[in-house]
Amino acid sequence: MLVNIIDRIRLPFRKEKELYSSLYNIIGFYPHDISYYKLALMHKSVMHRNSKGKPANNERLEFLGDAILDAAVGDIVYRHFPGKREGFLTNTRSKLVQRDTLNKLAHELGLCELILSSGHTSSHNSYMAGNAFEALVGAMYLDRGYDACMTFLKKRILAQMINIDKVAYKEVNFKSKLIEWSQKNRVKINFELVEESKDKNGSPKFTYQVMLEGIAGCPGSGFSKKESQQKACKDTLDKLRREPQFIDEVFAAKAGRTKMEEEPVEALPETESPKDFIVVSETEISQEEKHPTAFREEVFTEADSAADEPREALTGRALDADDDFDLSHISAKEQSDEEIIAAAEQAAFSENS
Repeated sequence: MLVNIIDRIRLPFRKEKELYSSLYNIIGFYPHDISYYKLALMHKSVMHRNSKGKPANNERLEFLGDAILDAAVGDIVYRHFPGKREGFLTNTRSKLVQRDTLNKLAHELGLCELILSSGHTSSHNSYMAGNAFEALVGAMYLDRGYDACMTFLKKRILAQMINIDKVAYKEVNFKSKLIEWSQKNRVKINFELVEESKDKNGSPKFTYQVMLEGIAGCPGSGFSKKESQQKACKDTLDKLRREPQFIDEVFAAKAGRTKMEEEPVEALPETESPKDFIVVSETEISQEEKHPTAFREEVFTEADSAADEPREALTGRALDADDDFDLSHISAKEQSDEEIIAAAEQAAFSENS
């Protein structure tokens, strides 16, 4: 049966036959226009261009598939949980279409093996698989329409791969995830209450804004502070993943803050003791002290020198024997030990006598 269908399509190349077969195993039906699916599996790192010279990759189909997924999953969740409030339905849909869920689905389906990308990109881009899953949904919508997308999600994804009830009641704490990321990267985070109001039924409603280093993240609204902050954190995490410029802005603000914290906030105190507490009379300040010079040379007259010198130095005579300093024991003549001892004994005898 499978061979007959492939022969009826009249595929020109063996690789294209393999692609048809692989897509059938993933989505459950054969494509009408294979070009949509080829484009959905082409990552921008391949740098492929179409016949008009424009870049050809899966980014546009990813955008379309994201919108289709939100609508289709929202429809499914709405019908599956009758009577549940808007906040519960929104959280459940967010869990089903979040990037981590789509990445895991793409790996389980074998979609990653069909993606065309550079080897470096495929090993470093952790969200390439989830993006390709969204692009695949966009390709299905253009090729087969909305009903085909709904059939794929209901019968292939939710019926075989995801337990929607477990997902709905599983608590995912996006706030703790964002705070943990902030602490690891030493990013300052806080939550600002933007609005507090009541809906038409009188139920309180809160809107919180995530602030990272003073840079506005995403707001979130809910019927409790916890619900609104969870929504704000979830959307901020998605923004951090999708918008590299937002991360750059946050870390630039962090760098500015840490630089200011490292700079001294006051001038260093002086170590010199103040001298202004000493009061000097004007009469005590000489003219010379009022105008000090850097280099001062004292000039002495002959009379000044004479007044300062000792009297004996000015006469030029040697010191008498009665003077305090007796230099008679100093001699340039070399003396023997016997002579030195004899001189010492004589000096001692003279003092005793």
